[in-house]
Amino acid sequence: MSQIRKDIFTDRWVIVEEGEGPTEFHFKKFARDAGFCPFCERNEAATPPEVFAIRNPGSSPNGPGWSVRVVPNSRPQLRIEGQLKRRAEALHDLMNGVGAHEIIAETSRHDRSLHELEIEEISNVIRAYRARILDLEGDQRVRYVLIFKNHGEGAGAHTISHSISQLVALPITPRAVKTKLKIARDYFALKERCVYCDVLQQELKGRKRLITENEDFVAFAPFASRFPFEMTVLPKFHSSAFSRIGATQIDNVSRILRDLLQKLDQSLGGPPYNLSLHDRPFLRRRGDYWNTIEEDFHWHIEILPQMFRITGFEWASGFFYNPVPPELAARSLSRGGRV
Repeated sequence: MSQIRKDIFTDRWVIVEEGEGPTEFHFKKFARDAGFCPFCERNEAATPPEVFAIRNPGSSPNGPGWSVRVVPNSRPQLRIEGQLKRRAEALHDLMNGVGAHEIIAETSRHDRSLHELEIEEISNVIRAYRARILDLEGDQRVRYVLIFKNHGEGAGAHTISHSISQLVALPITPRAVKTKLKIARDYFALKERCVYCDVLQQELKGRKRLITENEDFVAFAPFASRFPFEMTVLPKFHSSAFSRIGATQIDNVSRILRDLLQKLDQSLGGPPYNLSLHDRPFLRRRGDYWNTIEEDFHWHIEILPQMFRITGFEWASGFFYNPVPPELAARSLSRGGRV
């Protein structure tokens, strides 16, 4: 019989099958396009001018010699130029599409995915994330920076096969993030504890859904996982803001990310996945809630393998159906595919 589980962070309900779940998965494996790529080294002129890069000493901006390079998206969803001009249209609210949309080229090499990079190379990607968040925090029009990665066609990487992440700076906080913020605030108001820290301690103690850990981070399959082999990465230290991460912590989060992505590749054959950073909003002056956000919210990373299509049931109900229990998924991943 299945179980209906509630996600403590979002109040979302998930139908989880009991038992062993399916043993085979069918998805279109990642295929790298061998044609011209604007994100490869020596093709820098094919992109807009870089806004940030980690470079070899002596190399020039917008030329070769970089390890991570950040450029504006040539077809941005939001643009950095202009004013928001918040206004009403009858009963509706609207504003101009002001923000930022950037591409983070994670490596200059076209033949490498994120999990195939060295720890120092992944650490440079994390440093680029932090640098761009800190820079955009100074723009008073921006309230939230979303960083995400689509790997494989099944996860939305239809036209770009180079290993990239994307950054979207938004003038509003996304609804999904607001839900997590409100639940974390209410939990803290009731118990004077961080809900993420409580779940972290429970997962470390029970270890039924634990996948891997190191000195600073732990990865586990969430109790109410929406997707088969869904993973959450939490800092073992309480922190509301990713931008506060230190040098040692950057290396350790890089290690755990590479470990998890290699487990996906080795255990499941490299499924498409979405990776996203869930950070706090910028602390603009917006009412009483912000008085406790430092204590009640805990930044984290989600990795969502995409093995099944979301159907009408999920869209219509808001429920998710997961045929692989997270306890089984964690056991399988931690053992390299062996249940």
